[in-house]
Amino acid sequence: MTSKVFSSFAEAIYDIGDGATIAIGGFGGSVGMAQNLILALRDKGSKDLTLISNTGGLCELSLGGFIAGTYVDHAILFQNKQVKKMIGSYLGSPSPTTLSSLEKQWQAGEVEVETLPQGTLSARMLAGGAGYGGIYIPTGVGTIVEKGKEKRIIHGKEYILEFPLKPEFAFVRAYKADTTGNLIYRLAARNMNPIAAKAASVTIVEVDEIVDPGGLDPDIIVTPGIYVHRMVKIPKGGKK
Repeated sequence: MTSKVFSSFAEAIYDIGDGATIAIGGFGGSVGMAQNLILALRDKGSKDLTLISNTGGLCELSLGGFIAGTYVDHAILFQNKQVKKMIGSYLGSPSPTTLSSLEKQWQAGEVEVETLPQGTLSARMLAGGAGYGGIYIPTGVGTIVEKGKEKRIIHGKEYILEFPLKPEFAFVRAYKADTTGNLIYRLAARNMNPIAAKAASVTIVEVDEIVDPGGLDPDIIVTPGIYVHRMVKIPKGGKK
């Protein structure tokens, strides 16, 4: 079996070219964010990317307990003008007076934005991972979300047809893995990461520790190795 363990983040993203679609785990802030893979993608310089993630990138903004510049997320890809389209849920700045790079580029017509309800975002990614052709969801009926979408009445209730999200790649942050790709997560990193891992054709993981098969308690494995294709152990001095 070909090893899933790669020696560097740059090596692990070698085939992410212009026009790629990438799902990025994490929920906001540094928690569950594959910071080192994002840095490698910025340095690689691939353009016209489509990103799928919960937020539009927040690392350039100070909010809550997070301080701008102390961690990395996909905001740096907007700063580097690498993104063509953003699909997500919470895409605005939390500050009414400070715009994110995504917002500035959207207002200038440089980036396309597709905003989804949080549950719809997750459901569409899960549908992509499961191989579904489409799913009917009640969220958004009677709102701007339904614009241009097919609707059906099922058991007396109105639903919107949503199509699966099937990214080419996913960036996932896990806590521990074995060499076959089984993953466990730490605390709130178990948010969008398992969903992104299932949805993508190629799942790339950064992880604190990699152990031999049998080194993980099977009862706490969240993502089975069948969903994981490449892994990099975060080196000393890497972003955590």
